[in-house]
Amino acid sequence: MIDYPVRAHRSEERLARNDELAWRIAEVAHDRVGVDDDVVDMVINRVIDDAAVAVAALSRRSVAAARDQAVRHPYRAGATVLGLDAAVRVSPEWAAWANGVAVRELDFHDTFLGAEYAHPGDTIPPIVAVAQHAGRTNGRAIAGGDVVRAIATAYETQIDLSRAISLHAHHIDHVAHLGPAVAAGLGTLLELEPEVIYHAVGQALHTATQTRQSRKGVISTWKAYAPAFTGKAAVEAVDRAMRGQTSPTPIYEGEDGIIARLLDGPEARYVVSLPDTGESKRAILDSFTKEYAAEYQAQAWIDLARDLHDRYPELRDGSRVDEIVLYTSQHTHVVIGSGSNDPQKYDPAATRETLDHSVAYIVAVALQDGAWHHERSYTNARANRPDTVALWRRIRTVEDPTWTSRYHATDPRRRAFGGRIEIRLRDGSRIVDEIAAADAHPNGRRPFTRPAYVAKFRRLAEGVLENAEIERFLEVAARLPELTSAELAGLTVRAPRDVLESVAPTRGVF
Repeated sequence: MIDYPVRAHRSEERLARNDELAWRIAEVAHDRVGVDDDVVDMVINRVIDDAAVAVAALSRRSVAAARDQAVRHPYRAGATVLGLDAAVRVSPEWAAWANGVAVRELDFHDTFLGAEYAHPGDTIPPIVAVAQHAGRTNGRAIAGGDVVRAIATAYETQIDLSRAISLHAHHIDHVAHLGPAVAAGLGTLLELEPEVIYHAVGQALHTATQTRQSRKGVISTWKAYAPAFTGKAAVEAVDRAMRGQTSPTPIYEGEDGIIARLLDGPEARYVVSLPDTGESKRAILDSFTKEYAAEYQAQAWIDLARDLHDRYPELRDGSRVDEIVLYTSQHTHVVIGSGSNDPQKYDPAATRETLDHSVAYIVAVALQDGAWHHERSYTNARANRPDTVALWRRIRTVEDPTWTSRYHATDPRRRAFGGRIEIRLRDGSRIVDEIAAADAHPNGRRPFTRPAYVAKFRRLAEGVLENAEIERFLEVAARLPELTSAELAGLTVRAPRDVLESVAPTRGVF
């Protein structure tokens, strides 16, 4: 990896183009380096993972609305829409939109946590959509191996940016790193020249920079739409750049650029590490998926709460608990804990999107139930159970510098996303325990490998897809590197009509 210093420049400084971060990202995307076997294996895992969580969300209203929008934009070549027959083709940017919402809806796919956090699996829907479309229209036959290389580039870009540049510190949403990542991945997929990728990265970043209000207070359905909007915008940015249209430059370093006006300001200094020419893109291996449908920092707490449920049956009776304090990282405290100062995180009438960002709610339910389910744990009845509400409101978080340090540790063996729990019972006794990483994390008790990804897909697809369709998709996904251009259409799922018709159709402008 090469460390690149990045800072804001006054206009008269005339920063050379090949010293701009966007240009260096473009060069990495243009580098036609091979993909290591373990990276290929992980790309397949994440394609399966994205499909699993999308299938589980097919009948949710926000996903249905995005799907309804997409089918209003048919295209003879086009790309597939998750849930529909593969013969139904829509314009690729709209497929990226609909499929991106489906993947993101349940907050149930992969994560990277660094200076910024990310869900790099959000890069997969737009890449697959463009591959399916371009494989039928492009002069070069785009196939599965190209998709693998593109996904490796997209993950590398988003994770490398997330390691170095904090967005949330300035209340900017993490999708600002997603836009350049998708543009870079599409540059690899289509074998574009650096000049084209450079302008696509700039346009994608400019259109993808949003505030964090989408994940604050009353969290709305836009939480799922924000990454899909960014993926769609990145597809459109690549299209414009291929047509010779340019971007605001320098987009990161300019006097009125992202760094100077939206991030750390004119005096800011960052160091972004990117692969050298010919160096493998391996960042995907530093990301990790979720076993449970909840914000990632809650994953370890669910495992600990389930364990405490089994070891201390008295905790199931919330009336016996006086107070629970979770000592954790600054990030967990302010994003999903009481440090957010969001009263909605303690409100039984809160949206599902808010509840999955409330560690107090999540710990209360997991302690009582000894389990976590992507639907049952979020129902109105479950959130309004009086004993749960009482316990929930006795739980708070406290930032602990030790856990904050471990959250940001560069040594992956020390890195941790959990914390310490202290439970004070009404009889005066105390229970203290801690957890560093979720069980499914690479440092956890049972890290996810291919069988776990397949099992997650089967579990979430059960009752949604026909058994034959489950097996067909898994077989196609496992062969991703060898898929022909024509076979890329198989990277979708077809749901029975009654599943799709279980949610009422939506109407809008289109």
